[in-house]
Amino acid sequence: MLSRYLPVFIILSLIAEVLGTVGGFGSSVFFVPIANFYFDFQSVLGITALFHLSSNASKIAIFKKGFDKKIVLNLGIPAILFVSVGAYFSKFLDPKILTYILGVFLILLSLLFLIFKKLKINPNKKNAIVGGSLSGLSAGLLGTGGAIRGITLAAFKMDKNKFIATSAIIDLGVDFSRSIIYYFNGYMHKEHLYLVPILMVVSILGTWIGKKLLDKISQEQFRAIVLLLILVIGIVSISSNL
Repeated sequence: MLSRYLPVFIILSLIAEVLGTVGGFGSSVFFVPIANFYFDFQSVLGITALFHLSSNASKIAIFKKGFDKKIVLNLGIPAILFVSVGAYFSKFLDPKILTYILGVFLILLSLLFLIFKKLKINPNKKNAIVGGSLSGLSAGLLGTGGAIRGITLAAFKMDKNKFIATSAIIDLGVDFSRSIIYYFNGYMHKEHLYLVPILMVVSILGTWIGKKLLDKISQEQFRAIVLLLILVIGIVSISSNL
């Protein structure tokens, strides 16, 4: 089936990568629903993890000048620990119910920060740990935790370049951890491995295009784009399962 629609799949994956770069939270939030049209849910998890490894490596290379080491540790370590938990339990839980919960959560939080523009959450250790734990758990269970991490970093009002670099470094550790568990869960199949080099090229090109777009927008515009994209993701998460 995919061979007939491969060009469409590649174009949609490129758009997902561009949006994920501009939004600052990675392409998986857009890539997962796209891949769901072509593969079963468990295969989607495996393919997304491999795609995201390349995607985040590209972002680290292109946005390497800025990342917050403290937030990387405080948010990243819990994310890596909890993605392993989520990845293990992904074969036992109903993804539809989890997607509804995630959708409602994202809609409420994004609206909160869009309406109260001056609202900022203190980027302390406790808040970073909570955000990291939730994003890691979501990434393991649903294949995507970038939106939760994105809304956490948006609430911290981070500089856009530091936002993307910090998110990508955390995500790289998350993807590496879940890739190992997905492999042992049997989510990665030989017949899909030909997509890996294709998606590597897509991730590099999409990140480069996203960087060019980001250079043209202000910090406040960036934060508004992040929150609007997360709002849309929340709505789509709910409506796609109705």
